[in-house]
Amino acid sequence: MTWPTHTVTNQAPPLQDYNLFTADPALREALERADAAWAAAGLVRQGEDLGTAASFAQGHLANQYPPRLRGFDARGHRLDEIDFHPAWHALMADIARRGLHTGPWAQPRPGAHAARAAGFILQTQIEAGSMCPTTMTYGAIPALARDAGLMREALPVLLSPEYDPRDLPLTQKRGGLIGMGMTEKQGGSDLRSNATRAEPDAIGGYRLTGHKWFFSAPQCDAHLVLAQAPGGLSCFFVPRWAPDGSRNPVLIQRLKDKLGNRSNASSEVEFQGAWGHLLGEEGRGIPTILEMGTYTRLDCVLGTTGLMRQALSQAVHYARHRRAFGAALIDQPMMRNVLADMALDVEAAIALAMRLAQAFDAQHDEAESLLRRLLTPAAKFRVCKRGAELAAEAMEVLGGNGYVEDDVQARIYREMPVNSIWEGSGNVMCLDVLRALGKNQRTAQALMAELEPAQGRNASFDAHLRRLSAALREGQTPPGQARVFTHDLVLAVQAALLLRHAPEPVAQAFCASRLGGAWGGGFGTLSPTVDGDALLGRALVLS
Repeated sequence: MTWPTHTVTNQAPPLQDYNLFTADPALREALERADAAWAAAGLVRQGEDLGTAASFAQGHLANQYPPRLRGFDARGHRLDEIDFHPAWHALMADIARRGLHTGPWAQPRPGAHAARAAGFILQTQIEAGSMCPTTMTYGAIPALARDAGLMREALPVLLSPEYDPRDLPLTQKRGGLIGMGMTEKQGGSDLRSNATRAEPDAIGGYRLTGHKWFFSAPQCDAHLVLAQAPGGLSCFFVPRWAPDGSRNPVLIQRLKDKLGNRSNASSEVEFQGAWGHLLGEEGRGIPTILEMGTYTRLDCVLGTTGLMRQALSQAVHYARHRRAFGAALIDQPMMRNVLADMALDVEAAIALAMRLAQAFDAQHDEAESLLRRLLTPAAKFRVCKRGAELAAEAMEVLGGNGYVEDDVQARIYREMPVNSIWEGSGNVMCLDVLRALGKNQRTAQALMAELEPAQGRNASFDAHLRRLSAALREGQTPPGQARVFTHDLVLAVQAALLLRHAPEPVAQAFCASRLGGAWGGGFGTLSPTVDGDALLGRALVLS
C-alpha cells in the first residue's frame, strides 16, 4: 500500500538572497542627506553579502552555539579563555574588514560616521551580539587618542581592518578590540558607588583590586575600567596582558546567562592586583568613560534601528506570501494597517538615527555638538523602547512560526531590551536630556533651529511644536515628567525630519498618527485616509 506524501502548503519562503541596502529606500535617502553618498557603492556590496542565506546562517549559528568559558586547563592552571563558534569569528572578521569598529577614526572624511552608521544598521540585521565589542572599540578611540603613549602603541593595532582572535599582547596582534567594565554588584547607573580600588605601583601604573558585575566582552585585548584611585573615581586602561608579559590577573568568574545577546560574552570578573594605566586625571573617571558612552549610546540607537528594520522586513515578506481567508495576508485590511504602522516607526527611526550620526560627523560645529549631546540620550530612550514593542508585533505577524528559535523573529525579540538597558536605562536617559538642556541655554536654540524649517507643513506638527516650545521656555521639566517630555521631543524631531525629507504620504501619516492626539501607542490604529500603498511600497523593495 502506498501512503500519501505529506505536503507543506501556505508557508512563506525564507527571506534571503536579497540586498539589505537596496531594499531600504529610507536608509539610502538618509545616507545622501548625511553627506555620505560616497559610501553607497560599498554599502550596496555589504547589503548583497549580508543578505545571503549563508550570512543569515552565520547569525543563527553564533547564537545557537554561544561562547563557553574555559577557566582552567586539565591540570588546574588558570586560563580565563573564551571559546566561540567559528561563525562568531567569521562575523567579527567581516565587521573589522568593513571598518565598523574604527573606520571613521582610521579614515576620517566628511560623512564617515554616517557611512559607518548605515553599515552598522545593515550588519545588526544579521547578528547583534557581535556589535557589542564593535561599538565599545569605536567608542574607546577618542579617550585613548588623548594619551600619547597609547596612541603610539595601541592605536595602530585598533585602527587595523583585521580581526585577530589570538590571545596575545595587543602590540603583537594584527588587530584589536576594546571592552568596558563599569558596573558592580552594589549598583549600575550610580557609578560613584564603585568600590574597586586602584593603588599606584612603583613603575608608573596602578594595581586594581575588586570586581565588575558586568564586564563586557572579556576576550577583548583591553578594557576601560572605573576604579577608586587616591584622587577619586578614575578611568583605567586595563590590558589582558601586563607590561611584563604576564597574563593580567583579571579573573573571569562566570559568563552571564542572558535573555538575548547570547552570541556575545558578558562576564563577571575579579581584579587581583590587575595592572592598569590611568586615562586622564585621577577623579575624572566618569567624564572620561562617558565620552566612550556617548558613542556607544549612538550605537544603541543604530542597533535597535537595524533590528526594527529586519523585524519589519521579515513581517512584510511573510505577509506577502501567506494566505488567509482567501487573500494574501498583506491584503487583509487590518494586517495592512498594522504593517503600514510599523513601517512608519522604522522610517522615523532610520531618519533620526542617521541624523544623529550626521551630528557626530560635525565635531567642531557648536550647534551640532549641542544637538548631539541632547538627542543621543533622547533617541536612545524613544527608539530603544519602541523597538521592543515593534519586535513583539512583528513576531505576531508570523504567529507560531515567529515564536520558535528556528526563525529570526524570536532572536530579534529577545535581543531588543539590551539596547534600552545597556549604557543607561530609560530613566537615566531622560534625566540626561534634562541635564543637557539645563547645562547650556543654547541647546534649546539648536533644537528649535532643527525643528522650525518643518513649520507650516502639517497642522498637528505646528501645534506639537508650539507645546514643545512653551515647555522649553518654562524652564526645567520636573523629573517625574521627564519621560513625557523626552517622548514629545523625539517625536517632534522625527516628524520634522520626515516632513522635510520623506515622501508626503509618509510624513503626513506620521504626524496624523503620532502627533494628532488620538494615538494610543499600539500598532494598527492608522486612519483609513492613510496611503498604505505608499508606506508598504517602501517597506521592503525587492528587485
